[in-house]
Amino acid sequence: MPEHKSCKKRLHSDAKKRNNNKYVKKTIKTSIKKLKNVNSKDEMQKMLPHVYSLIDKAVKKGVIHKNNAARRKSRLASYVNKFEA
Repeated sequence: MPEHKSCKKRLHSDAKKRNNNKYVKKTIKTSIKKLKNVNSKDEMQKMLPHVYSLIDKAVKKGVIHKNNAARRKSRLASYVNKFEA
C-alpha cells in the first residue's frame, strides 16, 4: 500500500477512472451487440448514428484510440451495408 498522501490519492483516482472507462467500453460493446441482433436493415441504419456517437464520445474522453474507433465504425458500416434479410 502507498505511504505518501499523493500516492493514496492517485490509487483512488485511478480506480475511479478505471471504472468509468470500463463502463464506457461495456456500453459500446452492448450497443454493438444490440445493433447486430436487429433483423432489419432499416432498424440497423437508425441505430448506427447512436453507436457512432458513443464511439466518438469514448475517443473524446480518451477511453479508446481514434484509430480503434475508426476501425470499429468502418466494420460496423460494412456489416450494415452487407446485411440482407
